[in-house]
Amino acid sequence: MAGSATSSSKERPASRTSFIPELQSMMFALGDARRPLYETAALVEDVVHTQLINMLHQACEGAALRGSRVISAEDILFLMRRDKRKLARLLQYLQFRDYKSKLLKTLEEEDVQQEQGGSAAGGQPRRQRLAQDFLAWMDQTGEYLSLAERQDVDPVKLERMERLERHTRNMDVAQYTEFCESRQLSFAKKASKFRDWLDCSSLELKPNSMATEILSYLAYETVAQIVDLSLLVKQEMTVKMNPVSHVISASYIHYNTHPEVKKDPDSPEATPPSTPGSSHSSKPLLQGNGGADSRARQRKRKKSSPATVEPPSGAIQPCHIREAIRRYNYRHTSAYRKSGMAFLVC
Repeated sequence: MAGSATSSSKERPASRTSFIPELQSMMFALGDARRPLYETAALVEDVVHTQLINMLHQACEGAALRGSRVISAEDILFLMRRDKRKLARLLQYLQFRDYKSKLLKTLEEEDVQQEQGGSAAGGQPRRQRLAQDFLAWMDQTGEYLSLAERQDVDPVKLERMERLERHTRNMDVAQYTEFCESRQLSFAKKASKFRDWLDCSSLELKPNSMATEILSYLAYETVAQIVDLSLLVKQEMTVKMNPVSHVISASYIHYNTHPEVKKDPDSPEATPPSTPGSSHSSKPLLQGNGGADSRARQRKRKKSSPATVEPPSGAIQPCHIREAIRRYNYRHTSAYRKSGMAFLVC
């Protein structure tokens, strides 16, 4: 999955629209460090773009079978039918969008309605009605129609909110203000840029406005799930090297050799790697003035070596993203044997 994302980034032109600055703010609002790594945000962008394009290709096949000239919301809902929890989140989002549109329309027409002596127009929940009509047509047991009426607590959203609450406890006023501003970012608020970034020129059928709106929501949910999974991988890798350490990239091994991530400073794991030609003892043997010269050469080598550059503390690394995607694909690829990959949003 990560490999396909990397290859897709090489195929696309460098002048294409980029969401990397916005993604860095979104990742900070979802639990990453205050300054997420550029290469990590670029990898997340490639993964999200690849996921959406693959989803659109499958939705295009469904729209062609229906005889439709565009990719509509029904085609995306059909792809999401496998995961009822994620489908329920989408239905709640559509319900919220209908409520927001109704509220804005009511505020705009309030003065006119007061002059005419009428009441506020009720408005029709267009998005929610369309989704419910399609689910009613597809439903055989009534399980899909009941999703919109459920008031269950979403454990994933609840755990995310609790983690973010702990994340903001030690923030000062400036950091918390930046955090709140970052939480307001989304792909939907930059619809024209999102359409340019998505670039559906390779598709025979193009998504309509409602399908594009749903895709912008799914793009943000994909970013949120990538950050959630990557934080779990990062926590596991930081606490202790686990049996899957053979898949960890060299950048992770290098970045985590500093002693603050080790539990016991006297353990062999906490001992810094010895330089070539030196003994394995933690204390070098000093002989005359040669010991002072050796220490001076070591300090000079450390200052000039680019290996001493460390990433921001606590930031998600690209290796965390790749490992999270690898684990997710391992568990879910069996449901998508045709495409060889698993969608993070359905």
